[in-house]
Amino acid sequence: MWVFGYGSLVWNPGFDIEERVIATLPGYERSFCMRSVHHRGTDETPGLVLALDAHRTEFCVGVGLRVAETNEADVLAYLRERELVSSAYLEKVLPLDLHDGRQVEAVTYVVDAKHEQYCGGVALEEQARIIAKAVGGRGPNTEYLYNTVAHLVELGIRDPDLEWLVERVKQIAA
Repeated sequence: MWVFGYGSLVWNPGFDIEERVIATLPGYERSFCMRSVHHRGTDETPGLVLALDAHRTEFCVGVGLRVAETNEADVLAYLRERELVSSAYLEKVLPLDLHDGRQVEAVTYVVDAKHEQYCGGVALEEQARIIAKAVGGRGPNTEYLYNTVAHLVELGIRDPDLEWLVERVKQIAA
């Protein structure tokens, strides 16, 4: 079983990984398009978390994470508890292009654009202001942003919007 990581799964998968390969998911864009009312915000002060938003002409570079066959059921149960807490994500099995030339099917969590937590199209400046202030059950929204971008950069994955957000959030927080 393969899992696609594009946000916190890159730096905090929460399960044992047999293999990790840089990968591209076509047809989706990584963006802060989901309000977080559990992990990185509250009902009163929602934060933002990354999600995969469907865009036919876009793609997202992240990591393919291979799970040992003996752990598949446990990992899937763990991911469902973690990712489907508010039903804002949809679980899909999608084709993933690994950068070593293989193509695999990967469990992927994409945003449900009909869900009340969906907030696609929020301007980057507004995203920065939200992220700079929000705190949820798993900690500050800033921590989520900083960890995600640091690990993407470490892997050689560049995301100009996220890198801009890091700098702007630091300015706001200072």
